[in-house]
This record gives sequence, C-alpha cells and structure tokens, in this order.
Amino acid sequence: MKFPHNISRIEAFSDAVFAFAATLLVVSLGTENSTSILDIDWMVFLSFGVSFFVLIGLWWLHYNFFRRTDYMDNWIVAFNAVLLFVVLYYVFPLKSLINSWAGNIMMNAEDFSSLFQLYSLGFLLIFACFSLMYFRAYKRTKSVANSIILYFYARHFLIYVFVALLSMGLAKFKIGLTIVLPGIIYALLGPLCYWHGADFEKRYKRHQL
Repeated sequence: MKFPHNISRIEAFSDAVFAFAATLLVVSLGTENSTSILDIDWMVFLSFGVSFFVLIGLWWLHYNFFRRTDYMDNWIVAFNAVLLFVVLYYVFPLKSLINSWAGNIMMNAEDFSSLFQLYSLGFLLIFACFSLMYFRAYKRTKSVANSIILYFYARHFLIYVFVALLSMGLAKFKIGLTIVLPGIIYALLGPLCYWHGADFEKRYKRHQL
C-alpha cells in the first residue's frame, strides 16, 4: 500500500538540519581565551556572520519552494536530502574562503584553487538540487499558472549552476586567482538572472509570475 508523503514532516526535518548547521557555525567559533569583551577577532566574527546569513538565504529559498508547491514524491525527497547534506558541509569552505581573503589563513595558489573549486562545487550542488526539485514539481503540477512559476524557477536556478561551473573551471586552471576572478565571476548572476526574467516574462506575459 502506497502512503502519501507528509510534507510537514519533510519541512520539519529540513528545518532541524538548517538549525543544526547554524549550531555547527557557532561551535566552530571556538572558545575565547581572553576574559575581555573587547578582545574579539573581528574577521572570525565577519566570516561567521557572512556564513550565517548565507545559511539563512538558503533556508529562505528552501522555504519558498514549499510555499510554491504542495507536490511531493520520492524524487523530491531525494533531491532535498542531497541539498541538506551539502548545506551542512557548504558553510565551512565559505568561512575558510573569507578567512583566506582576510589573511587569517595562509594559502598558496594550489590551496586557493582547491578551496574555490570546493566552494563552487557546493554552490553548484545546492542550486542543482533546487532546480531539479522545481523541475520535478513542474512536471507533476496540473495547474497551468502554477506550473509556469515552477518552470521559471527551475530555469532560474540552472543559471546558478552554469556560473558555478564557470567558476570551477577558472579555479581549476588557475585563471585570474590573483584578482579572485573565480569569485568575481559570480557577479554574472545579476545580469543573467535579469535577462532570464525579462525573456521569460515576454514569453509568458499572460501569466503572472
């Protein structure tokens, strides 16, 4: 006998994983040896802050997916599981990347290249999961208006995957490491997403996104 999926259980588990990831960020700060409240490593605090709000941003994207569709099957459960697995690991390369920019972690070109590749791989996997979740929901949604919304976001997050692949290639071949080009390339997300949104609106202007 096949039972329907309980979306609330999947959301609750996902929220618990995001909360655990936030807890790991706090634990990774370590303990302060000094008793002075003024003796703070502000770059460590900055890397924690950036990682935390990136985590919140990913949670918000995850939250919006479950607001846009009530469809659930084994494929979406699997993609969601991979997404949560990567989220737990993703925030730590991000912290290391910020610390390396600040000079807190000494790295040679090979280490910096590997870190950027790891960061971009996590970025790619996260947004590939989002895109696949949206595409699966789009294929199974009968409502035309809602399916168009889901299709839009499936394509939207594919742009993130493409830019991450480009960043990985630059880091792999050590192109522009001295000017942090593998990171700067993420600025392409703005114009590419704008172009995609404008083009999609022209094609489906009769429907509200």
